[in-house]
Amino acid sequence: MLERLFAKELVRQEVSQERFIRIPEEVREVYVRLGRPTPLARARRLEEALNTPAKIYYKYEGVSPTGSHKSNTATAQVYYNMMQGVERVVTETGAGQWGSALALAGAMFGVKVRVYMTRSSYLQKPYRRVLMMLYGAEVYPSPSDRTEVGRKFLAEDPQHPGSLGIAISEAIEDVLRDEGARYCLGSVLNHVLLHQTVIGLEAKKQMELLGDYPDIVVGCVGGGSNFAGLAYPFMEDRLKGKAETRFIAAEPRASPTMTRGIYTYDYGDTGRLTPLLKMHTVGHSYKVPPIHAGGLRYHGVAPTISILLNHGYVEARAYHQSEVFAAARLFAETEGIVVAPETAHAVKAVVDLAREAKRAGEPVTILFNLSGHGLLDLKGYEDYLEGRLEDYEPRKLALDARP
Repeated sequence: MLERLFAKELVRQEVSQERFIRIPEEVREVYVRLGRPTPLARARRLEEALNTPAKIYYKYEGVSPTGSHKSNTATAQVYYNMMQGVERVVTETGAGQWGSALALAGAMFGVKVRVYMTRSSYLQKPYRRVLMMLYGAEVYPSPSDRTEVGRKFLAEDPQHPGSLGIAISEAIEDVLRDEGARYCLGSVLNHVLLHQTVIGLEAKKQMELLGDYPDIVVGCVGGGSNFAGLAYPFMEDRLKGKAETRFIAAEPRASPTMTRGIYTYDYGDTGRLTPLLKMHTVGHSYKVPPIHAGGLRYHGVAPTISILLNHGYVEARAYHQSEVFAAARLFAETEGIVVAPETAHAVKAVVDLAREAKRAGEPVTILFNLSGHGLLDLKGYEDYLEGRLEDYEPRKLALDARP
């Protein structure tokens, strides 16, 4: 059944028991063309501004043409679909970074791409939509009138802001109507997180060249791909007893899957078309508020991250969007990079950890994933600077419809 949705090789990777899976040469060539290996930098000016004994490093994934880490799995997924002879891939996107990465990969391998973009981001981030269309993709606001799932939510609320859960349902329904199409997912599943570990594998080598090793690894989490991509190669050392590294996952308070969610089986989409996944979830029908970090507007989190969270290997912290934008402004003023609203959650966690190190007088080494730049997200920064950002308190968990 999974092979009706995904390319066969991706299904094999999803359930693989192998520790390492070789990256095809064709994919490696595209990685180099798109900017891999990505730089590892030390945020010295941020350290000085915080007057902290902590050393702060960041792995900068924003150097790719589409500005985020998403190309790492988009390239691989489209390649395997192309090798299988798939004519079109269909996906969802929140902030648009995943959709634009898949659109670029489709252009490189000659595969058509269709994207369902959450309506709030479709309206807030029009240039993400333009970028996807420049690469040749079709882009529709979700919920849309193209699918039964979309029409259902539009009938309930014609101005529905959408969510990743709804957009996933629309993409899957679209694929099931077209034998020549397959589905691509930008986060959550095992094969997606696997592809992203190129980030952490590079970072381990770079840290080794610097003669350093992280005491704390930080990333933002929606579905969990950028956090896992950096963290898992270091997590291997922790699980083997070779290191005592802490792993901090930052999420929005508006969608508190890790900090308030329940560890249970739930659907990966709002329309209940996916297999059940055991994960931390606030419920597949949870209506996520329209925060600017569109890539974090998801009701669940990757099953492997959920396992690690449940066993205490990962710590979770949740933040309001006003405080993450304030941290992002400090990072821009000191390091010169305007980060994506999603990455801003990681920056906020890093700032807090650096201040905690100062109070404790501990010279810790912090490594975080700067998973995307925010140059196409300036509407959110404009709202922050003009005092229009709204902080959303968590809603009641939508677990009444649990399977």
